[in-house]
Amino acid sequence: MPKQIRVLLFDIGGVLVELNDISKLIDLNGDQVPVNTLWSDWLFSPAARDFEMGISTKEQFADKYIKENNLPIKRNDFLKVFTQLPKGLYPNANKLIERCRDRYFTASLSNTNALHWQRLTHEMGIHRMFDQNFASHLTGKLKPDRESFEYVLQSLNCDPAAILFLDDNEINIKGARSVGMIAYLAKGPQETENILEEIGILTPEF
Repeated sequence: MPKQIRVLLFDIGGVLVELNDISKLIDLNGDQVPVNTLWSDWLFSPAARDFEMGISTKEQFADKYIKENNLPIKRNDFLKVFTQLPKGLYPNANKLIERCRDRYFTASLSNTNALHWQRLTHEMGIHRMFDQNFASHLTGKLKPDRESFEYVLQSLNCDPAAILFLDDNEINIKGARSVGMIAYLAKGPQETENILEEIGILTPEF
């Protein structure tokens, strides 16, 4: 496999950046909902989709999402909590990407928004870690939609089988595979590193 791979494509949240507990934001109405269900609901929320496609303002997003989920919270309080969802880079995340960039073209593919992207770039320098970044609010394309992965293929002018994609959400892995990318489920940089070493992308460090 490593011989055919030209591009390593990484999700950001949950893979390289640790996230605060999403249930603190979404589960404000008191319902006990599994975390996987919360993320699935988030991916298909009209309010979240519009904001992460760059269609709506933060105020429009907050108002629509609060109404959508009948949350007992005011707009400014909601936005304050929401902005803090990205907690920070996982330890060794930078080192992992540096190892990958020595031999491969690296890119990020992330469902994100203006509020989170500002923190990811200004506070964490995530944009400088990669050769190219595909942020949903800038491309107007969202995972797991097929258009999101096709946009990457067209932008990089790359055969899908030459791209290895890593994401912490199974639905996004299925989306990548549907266009022919090689994709693995990975949570955190250690698990990501283990996968890359197991398939021969990286040489184990001793």
